Amino acid sequence: MEENTVEEKKREEKSLKNNKRTVCVVGHKNPDTDSICSAISYAYLKNVLDPDKTYKACRAGQIAPETQYVLDTFGFETPIYLTNIGTRVKDMEIRQVPGVTGDISVRRAWKLMREQNVFTLPITDDENKLHGLITINDIAKSYMDETDSAIVSRAKTPYKNILETLNARMVVGDENSCFEQGKVIIAAANPDVMENYIDEHDMVVLGNRYESQLCAIEMKAGCIVICLGTPASKTIRIIAAEHGCSVIETPLDTYEVARRINQSMPISFFMKADKLITFHKNDYTDEIKDIMSSKRFRDFPILNKNDEYIGMISRRNLLGVRKRAVILVDHNEIEQAVDNVMDAEILEILDHHKVGSIETMNPVYFRNEPVGCTGTIIWKIYHENNVEIPKNIAGLLCSAILSDTLMFRSPTCTMFDKMAVEELAGIAGINSEEHAKKMFSAGSQLASKTPEEIYYQDFKKFSVNDVEFGIGQVNSMDQSELDDIERRMIPYLDNATQEHGMDIMIFMMTNILTETTRALCYGPLAKDVMNLAYPDVRTEGNIFILPQIVSRKKQLVPALMQAISRNNNEV
Repeated sequence: MEENTVEEKKREEKSLKNNKRTVCVVGHKNPDTDSICSAISYAYLKNVLDPDKTYKACRAGQIAPETQYVLDTFGFETPIYLTNIGTRVKDMEIRQVPGVTGDISVRRAWKLMREQNVFTLPITDDENKLHGLITINDIAKSYMDETDSAIVSRAKTPYKNILETLNARMVVGDENSCFEQGKVIIAAANPDVMENYIDEHDMVVLGNRYESQLCAIEMKAGCIVICLGTPASKTIRIIAAEHGCSVIETPLDTYEVARRINQSMPISFFMKADKLITFHKNDYTDEIKDIMSSKRFRDFPILNKNDEYIGMISRRNLLGVRKRAVILVDHNEIEQAVDNVMDAEILEILDHHKVGSIETMNPVYFRNEPVGCTGTIIWKIYHENNVEIPKNIAGLLCSAILSDTLMFRSPTCTMFDKMAVEELAGIAGINSEEHAKKMFSAGSQLASKTPEEIYYQDFKKFSVNDVEFGIGQVNSMDQSELDDIERRMIPYLDNATQEHGMDIMIFMMTNILTETTRALCYGPLAKDVMNLAYPDVRTEGNIFILPQIVSRKKQLVPALMQAISRNNNEV
């Protein structure tokens, strides 16, 4: 187990580093031992044969006790739980737009947008937490719609921003402070007129006239901006310092200063900070696309699991999203597949059931053989490619075949299944019969489970001629255990049929030793269909006793489908 886990982690790290495509190898919902063991064994083989991709074994449901026993015996961790194979945000092209701090100037933000060719900038803190967004529209409004001469101070504009925006230097005052009070005015009049409109704390933009500079300082201006690169005289600097007035020198003319000064305001004053629409990289695209299309925003921030900002996406990125890749094992029915399988790129299908309802956009490698277990097919593929089967993988494949063939008692069992078990048991160093008994014993320990858990631990749903039916199954070598399960399942099935609205719900309780199944049958069509399928068997109310019936796939399902078709024709 340790070795396999370490190897998987190394492969995953290498995959991320080399940006290799990950392919999920997954069985059906409510997975049995074959589904899980085949996924692990085939993922291992594909990683050997195709190093350009990373193949990862997954599961589409909860692990049954029998399967867990097998995994523990041969040292494997439970595969990753895959609930949905649909594309996720992380499958999209996430633009790496760096976050900026909220104190940078509007002018600086505009330059960054042009340099990076983006329309939105994220505002983040030192821990990369998202605080807000600013867009080109926000910048345009800050420049075109604002006529308030006091907005620069209301925005608490850092003097550093003002100096950067005006290409200026501060010769009196603290450049690390902010302009927080007063308005910005242009002093184009004579000093006697200036006295009428300069208020305390104002920022006064003026030229090189000594009288005007002195007047502004004496009127308690908070800052004077001297244009055209004219240096402030020593006297002005001394008087300004005494009055607590900052002095800035800029090479720009008065018009350019007036045009740029609003661009020095911090973007935090204009950013959108409330009710931000963000997505996480593991969100599914089918869940976010409606939100994206209903909002007039151009860009949407993406966060990681720690709510840290990582990048941006737009509606355009939805068009180029790369479908997730998947290989299906032990099933080819869409009802049994992981959710959203039709939105994924199906690369291969390996199965031993009837051909089902899954359709693909492109040709795929589809291998379906009439053998007792998908594990047998994978055993063949190992041999066809001359790949040595590791000891622990041999244990998995051997277990899968013994489970699916009910230790060779199932009518699905073939010569290939028996040949595979003989070889695999030798490689794994196990006695197949003893191992099978321990495996079935572990799987039949159901006393602590609820009736619902028992029913759905090995459940498959089918549909034919608009009739929906579901079949669950347990196998045991202990008839007393099956009798106890039967007493608990009868009241559950009676209620569950009405609750789930199924036409037929059947629960197979199979005694492996006697090769007999007691089928609990409920639903409005259950008795009629079962009587058509098995007219000569003994019944006990809702229970049909089926001798020599042990296989759901090979025996019960085909008989039910024929009976449903006959029932519809007769109606």
